[in-house]
Order: sequence, then structure tokens, then C-alpha cells
Amino acid sequence: MAWIKTIPFDEADEKLRDILMKTRMNYPREYETPVENASSINESIVDSHTLIPDALFHAFSTFSSLMSPDLPLERRQHEMIATMVSVTNDCFY
Repeated sequence: MAWIKTIPFDEADEKLRDILMKTRMNYPREYETPVENASSINESIVDSHTLIPDALFHAFSTFSSLMSPDLPLERRQHEMIATMVSVTNDCFY
């Protein structure tokens, strides 16, 4: 669970719900498949941005564009890059 305040979907106003739905719909199809042995804790980096809905929308729309299957990198390459960036930045995610 995020250590900062988040707004759960069922408590979100109409604008935030709309942004959360659009954000989730923009993710590439291959990211719908759960990762084996992933944490069972229901935490989401997206949900940690719910206090600033406009920033959430723009940040994760950008992310979705960068993960487009039309681009030359495959999911495993994205994961490798993300892992190295996280390690370099000493980041949990």
C-alpha cells in the first residue's frame, strides 16, 4: 500500500474516475497479463497519483505512448530498462 494518501476508485469524483478509466484503457494489451509471483498487495503507482488527477492523466498517457507495441522495443526490453533505472535510482518500483 502506498505510504501517501490515495483516493480509492469507489471514493473518486467523476473526473478522477474518468481519468483512471482512460489511463487503464491506454495501457498496452500485453500489460494486462499479470506477472507471475507478483506481490499480492493491491498497490499501484497509478493510484499514488490520485490527488492530482490532471498530472496522473498526462504522466501515464505519456507512459502508455512510450510502451506502444508499434515501437521497436519488446516488453522484456522495457522491463530491463525499467529495472536498471530503478536500481540506479535506488527505487522500489
